[in-house]
Amino acid sequence: MAVTWPDHLLTLHEWTALPPDSNHHVELVDGALLVTPRPAALQQRAMTRLATSIEDQLPSGLCTVADAEVVITPADLDDATDSIIPATVRVPDVVVVASALLADNPARLPAAEILLAVEIISPGTRTTDRVTKLVEYADAGISAYWLIDLDPPAPSLTAYILVDGDYEVVADGSGTVELESPFPLQVKLDELIRLH
Repeated sequence: MAVTWPDHLLTLHEWTALPPDSNHHVELVDGALLVTPRPAALQQRAMTRLATSIEDQLPSGLCTVADAEVVITPADLDDATDSIIPATVRVPDVVVVASALLADNPARLPAAEILLAVEIISPGTRTTDRVTKLVEYADAGISAYWLIDLDPPAPSLTAYILVDGDYEVVADGSGTVELESPFPLQVKLDELIRLH
């Protein structure tokens, strides 16, 4: 059976009612569907290994979630124009949240609860991850944002921390990157793609 795609801007409720699509990476941006290919195998492996590595280093009470829907902007009413502001739902590769947040097994996570969002850049998301999400995540109040690029010559990480509403770079490197904020972490980037 073919999926019938919507021909209008979606509400969060309509987004929830869409059938699951395991063949694509689907996000909701200002009420419009953004459909890209699922990550290739190497990126999926890196995502899994990164989530595990971060989780093993987190303080008690925090955990990682891979491929979770995050509500960046819930649909809202613009008081000035009396019109609806459409919803935005992004799906970062890895997020860090308080473990208690997962107790009720929510379908999606509020951006205000995300302590760290990580995007692993893929060919179809380079500009979105480096420009659009940088602004969206900062506006949503996500306190830390990482970009990981797996392209040769070596995997690299750029880490941002939210300062006065804008992201500032706190680390940028390859090999092993040590971070102190939002919590002490060591990221061995070469390990993310190493094959046994």
